[in-house]
Amino acid sequence: MYTRRFEKATHIRKFTISSKEIGGWEVSEEQDSQVIRRVSYHDWHRVERAKRAFAIEAAALQERGWSES
Repeated sequence: MYTRRFEKATHIRKFTISSKEIGGWEVSEEQDSQVIRRVSYHDWHRVERAKRAFAIEAAALQERGWSES
């Protein structure tokens, strides 16, 4: 549904939003293959807020030289 992946040298950051089979959405953030945040939401407005937060973090990563892959 939504995935953004960034690389810098050997480091990777990944932001994902996916639909859950039983309803709702799972929002997760990974750093170097480790999940640093995983949350389930049933309210779409919370998912939209998480997506905006991901966009802000993505812009900050790009400013620091990370490349989207």
